[in-house]
Amino acid sequence: MRRLSLALGLAVLLGIYLVAARARHDGGGSPYVTMPVERGSITARVTATGSVNPVKTVQVGTYVSGPIQVISVDFNSPVQRGQLLAKIDPRPFQVKVDGAAADLANARARLDKDRADLALKEVTLKRTRALRSEGIVSESDLDLATSQERQARAQIELDQAEIRTADAKLREAEVNLAYTDITSPVDGVVVARNVDVGQTVAATFQTPTLFLVAEDLTKMQVSASVSESDIGPVAAGQEVSFSVDAYPAATFAGRVEQVRNAPLTVQNVVTYDVVVSVDNRDLLLKPGMTANVTIATATRPDALRVSTSALRFRPPADGDGGAAAAQAPAEPSDRHGARVWVLDESGHPRAVGVRTGIADDRFTEIIDGLDAGEPVIVALRREETETPAAGRAPSFAPARRSPH
Repeated sequence: MRRLSLALGLAVLLGIYLVAARARHDGGGSPYVTMPVERGSITARVTATGSVNPVKTVQVGTYVSGPIQVISVDFNSPVQRGQLLAKIDPRPFQVKVDGAAADLANARARLDKDRADLALKEVTLKRTRALRSEGIVSESDLDLATSQERQARAQIELDQAEIRTADAKLREAEVNLAYTDITSPVDGVVVARNVDVGQTVAATFQTPTLFLVAEDLTKMQVSASVSESDIGPVAAGQEVSFSVDAYPAATFAGRVEQVRNAPLTVQNVVTYDVVVSVDNRDLLLKPGMTANVTIATATRPDALRVSTSALRFRPPADGDGGAAAAQAPAEPSDRHGARVWVLDESGHPRAVGVRTGIADDRFTEIIDGLDAGEPVIVALRREETETPAAGRAPSFAPARRSPH
């Protein structure tokens, strides 16, 4: 019985060996993994990061200095154009308006006085000329009357200039008084408030920013920084998808609005701003969010494609085919220096030159050099890569001492 069991076991092992040998002879034991060239869709994409911003953001400041007396809005307050946001204490500016108005009134009164004096000088000059023609007064008296009349006329012109100056100072004071009312220049939403009641603002050297008003938060834009190596195929009108950390499961859609030509260089890395328009009617996106952007630069719905790993594959120098296969020149159709490897009739790898098109993260378009259904090598089989020939050192177990 024991011999029968041993014979059956040997028969099973022999059958397994024969099946494995036949599979290897039929190609199932080939050391290479192949995939057929197929037709399918390919979409080339460019990835970048950027920030979400309102389409138009206005910095609201002040032209005059003084303590804040009133604040009429807060964060997220909707505002209309011309609406009061804050008010600076107007009393010092009202005093200047009153003083300028008094100066203007004084200049006008002085003009009226000097006009009366001019009228008297004109009458005196006319009388002196008559008396001189009769020889009653001397020539010097006539010269004196003429000089006084001219001085009075010049004084009128000087008074008129002083009135214009006083009027300009009054209008300047009134403008500064109006600037104490800080109003919104656009319809929108207050996204930032940088001032409190009682705080003194100084606009001496630089206009301080008191409020930040976004014109319309239902329309946003993403400013993405695209590296110079990826900017080539990016163009206005291309579709964009992006995600933000606040909604990791959501994907937002947009469209490239503008590709700006001004380069941005940071630590010798050159990038370009790509502006993406986004519909935010649900108000989920907020200013300043970080966006992970994917730009679809080209799409081929029925492209002849091959796995990108086939373009990266190189047969090992000590594998099937040896160094001659690894150094084999590509065929003449290799116009762009790309090549893939196929198995020849003897089962050895052979290089085939190809012309490639667009690519995504899995496939590359084949324009010329291969036909649909043709198998190409994409990798070595796992058992081949785990042999000592693949660079892995064999392991040895310690010898077991036989019992005596």
